[in-house]
Amino acid sequence: MRRDIIETIKLSYPIIIAQLGVILMGVTDNLMVGRFLGAVPLGAAGLATSLSFLVTSIGVGGMGVVSSLIAQAKGQKNDIEIGRLFRAGLRVAVLLSVVLGMIGAIIAYFLHYFGQTPEVTRLGQPFMYILSVSTVPLLLFVAARQLADGLSFTRVAMFVTVSALIVNALFNWLLINGIGFFPKMGLNGSAMATLLARIFMALAILWYLFSNKRFEKYLQLTKGLELGDLSKKILRLGIPVGFQFFFEIAAFSLAVVMIGWLGEAQLAAHQIAISLASTTYMMATGIAAAGAIRVGKAYGEGSLAHVRRAGTAALMVVVVFMGFWFITFLVANDFLVSLYLKDNPEVTRIAALLMVYAAFFQLSDGIQVTALGALRGIVDVNIPTIITLIAYWVIALPLSYWLAFKYNMDVSGVWMALSAGLTFSAIFLTFRFYHLASRRRIRAGLVKPPKANL
Repeated sequence: MRRDIIETIKLSYPIIIAQLGVILMGVTDNLMVGRFLGAVPLGAAGLATSLSFLVTSIGVGGMGVVSSLIAQAKGQKNDIEIGRLFRAGLRVAVLLSVVLGMIGAIIAYFLHYFGQTPEVTRLGQPFMYILSVSTVPLLLFVAARQLADGLSFTRVAMFVTVSALIVNALFNWLLINGIGFFPKMGLNGSAMATLLARIFMALAILWYLFSNKRFEKYLQLTKGLELGDLSKKILRLGIPVGFQFFFEIAAFSLAVVMIGWLGEAQLAAHQIAISLASTTYMMATGIAAAGAIRVGKAYGEGSLAHVRRAGTAALMVVVVFMGFWFITFLVANDFLVSLYLKDNPEVTRIAALLMVYAAFFQLSDGIQVTALGALRGIVDVNIPTIITLIAYWVIALPLSYWLAFKYNMDVSGVWMALSAGLTFSAIFLTFRFYHLASRRRIRAGLVKPPKANL
């Protein structure tokens, strides 16, 4: 088990850094918007970002299944299938990005129906339009990185994402304030910075993959081969996985809407706390992705014992990792909140309290997303989707409204309800993985090596 833990850490830390880079783009946006523009634009940016991420989560989560399939093909030593999966993944990414981008733009058009203050709606609408356009380069990047991640070359996406973080921070500063010959775009400048950073990410990783000899054989072997069957397979497996992410993110995004009904101070405070909690969550998804890759490779090799060990190692790593953030959020809540706002005592007080709640659901959040990754590695997608649906839409969201408005617990009630949903999901997804991993007939369910002439 010690070796499995070490291998999981070695595989996951570049993914964690890459995931951290993605979420830090949002944190950078919030920091600069809060510092330069104030609490109301911060709330508007938070609302638009949450709703946009809600829509794109279907594609981002769904494309993650490709790395698991590539890891399985690697375990079967099927180079042709690896290349076909990569090309089919790019095709699916284009399709999903167009569809999801249009849905995001439609939501932005009807943003006034979400019951927010007129100023938040006015500022958030154009911000979300720009984010909807950025869905195309975002999903192309996510699809392209699956090849490197699935083959365990996880540093590729790490370097690209860290570079993009610098690009995003630079353009935030230039476009919000209108530095030099750059136009002063205010809040929309932050959204435009995100768009430019995502374009950079997509172009950079595609250039690397197609120019590096390490990946040449996977690309050359598959030129001209039919990809329709694999595109359908990725959609068939990826859509349920995407909805697993959607159900959780929807609970948090719709919680933003509910909190907006409570007031602008609560909305701004929630945005500060959730941006920090989302940072640790996205880092945990790096461990989950590593777990999915290792479980998928063991699944492709036909090793039931390795499947269990790979999943257990990922769960052990995430418990230690999220335990660290549990302590950090408890003891440094005031300091972390102070990074966002300078002079707003009410927002600061509420946000510091919410950080305490965020500390307590760190473990559940990390465990549930890692269990999802392990299940993705053994191609179990339908039952986990139902579990996440119940956790967030049957438990978390109704309970949020009940505690916040019926029991007058305000924003604290919303966070308690979200914690309950996360805990339910963590328990049942973990049970599901070990239930399947202990059944001998899982071996019979292993995918057969695809035919080279398909």
